[in-house]
Amino acid sequence: MPQTALKKSKPQALKPVKAKIDRKPGVMRKGLRNFAPKTKNAKMEEQKRKLSGQLAAGTEKRLAARAGHLELLAGGKKDRKEAEAAKKAEAAKKG
Repeated sequence: MPQTALKKSKPQALKPVKAKIDRKPGVMRKGLRNFAPKTKNAKMEEQKRKLSGQLAAGTEKRLAARAGHLELLAGGKKDRKEAEAAKKAEAAKKG
């Protein structure tokens, strides 16, 4: 319990409302800026995109070679057998 009577706070005055500032045309304002990407970073991003694509393609190829029964993966046993059959058919026509 307080030993003395509580002090009553003064009522706070309302803050004055600031008028909108007119923006003059042709005057540059400070704000967000867009900077062009640095060439070094752009080259690195391009190389990373290229290499990650190659990595994904190689992974799919290896998976397809192991699990050729999956029709979703191109380059599997089914595709290989069809290519071999086509080569044999061409060889038979020639010879």
